[in-house]
Amino acid sequence: MREFDHIGLPSQTVQPNERYVQKTKVWVTDPHAHPFRVEWLRYEPDSPVPSFMKEHPHVAYHVDSIARESAGMTVLIEPFASVAGHVVGFFETNDGVIVEMMEY
Repeated sequence: MREFDHIGLPSQTVQPNERYVQKTKVWVTDPHAHPFRVEWLRYEPDSPVPSFMKEHPHVAYHVDSIARESAGMTVLIEPFASVAGHVVGFFETNDGVIVEMMEY
C-alpha cells in the first residue's frame, strides 16, 4: 500500500507551530494542519541533509513497508524514528523525485 500524505516545501521563513527534528536539524510544520497538506521545512545551516534536498520539494507517502516500496531507489536519508513516532526514510527515484516514505 502507498497512500499520499503531504508535500514538503523548503522555506527560510519561520512558520507558526514548527517542531524541531534533531536528527536532520530542520524545523517542520504539521502538514495535516495545512488545508493542502503542505509541510514547511526550515533547515539549520549545519543540517546534515544533502544540499539538493534543502532546495527541492519532496512528496511523502504512508507505506506498509519502506524496504519494499523503496526497492530500486537511491537512499538519501536512511530510515529513522521521527518526532511523531513513526519511521521515515528519504529516497530519490530514477527520474529525480525526492520521496519520503513513512511506515507506521
